Amino acid sequence: MQPPLAALARHSLARGSTAAETYALLARRSGKPLPAARAVCLALDIPLAETTRRLNDCYDALLADPRPGVEADTGELLEALGVFDVPKRLDARELAVIDLFLTAIDAMGGIRAGHQHGLGRWFTTGNLITAYLSLVAAHPLPRTGDPVQYWTTLVQVGELLAAAPHPDTRIKYALTRCRTNATRATTT
Repeated sequence: MQPPLAALARHSLARGSTAAETYALLARRSGKPLPAARAVCLALDIPLAETTRRLNDCYDALLADPRPGVEADTGELLEALGVFDVPKRLDARELAVIDLFLTAIDAMGGIRAGHQHGLGRWFTTGNLITAYLSLVAAHPLPRTGDPVQYWTTLVQVGELLAAAPHPDTRIKYALTRCRTNATRATTT
C-alpha cells in the first residue's frame, strides 16, 4: 500500500525538492494531477479553502486533461501562477504598507497584467520590499495616472519599510528616488 499523497509531498519537500518538482513526482506516480497539486498545497500548509480556490482557478487549463510526460512543465506553471505560494501572516505595519501599495497602484492609472500578477504574489508571500522596488521602477501613466499621489504614496511606503528593524539597504536609495520624483511631480 502506498502512503497518501500528502505524506509523500511532505517528504519530498523536506528533502529539498521544490513545490514544482514535488508536484511532478506525485502526478507521475499517481496519474492524478488535481490530487497531486492539492497534496503539495496541503503539505505547504496552505489552508484547504485557499487551496481549493487556487486549484479551481487553473483546473480547466492545467489539470483537467492530464498528458503523460508534461508533469514537470505543469508543476513549473503552477509554481509560476502562485498556486504553491505560502501565505504569510502579515502584521499591522505590513497590512498598512499593502493598503498604501493599492493606493499607489490606483494612482498609476493602469498596470500591466504581469506586474499586477507579481504584486499579488509578493503581497501573499509578504515580499513587500520586492513589491516596493518594482513600483519604484514603474511610473504612472501620462494620461490616466496621478504622479503626485503615486510618488508621495511611495514615499510613505518607503518610510514605513525603512523604519523596520534591519531595513534592506535598497530601500534608502528607492526612497530617495521617490522623494525626488514627488518633488518633481508637485512642481510641474
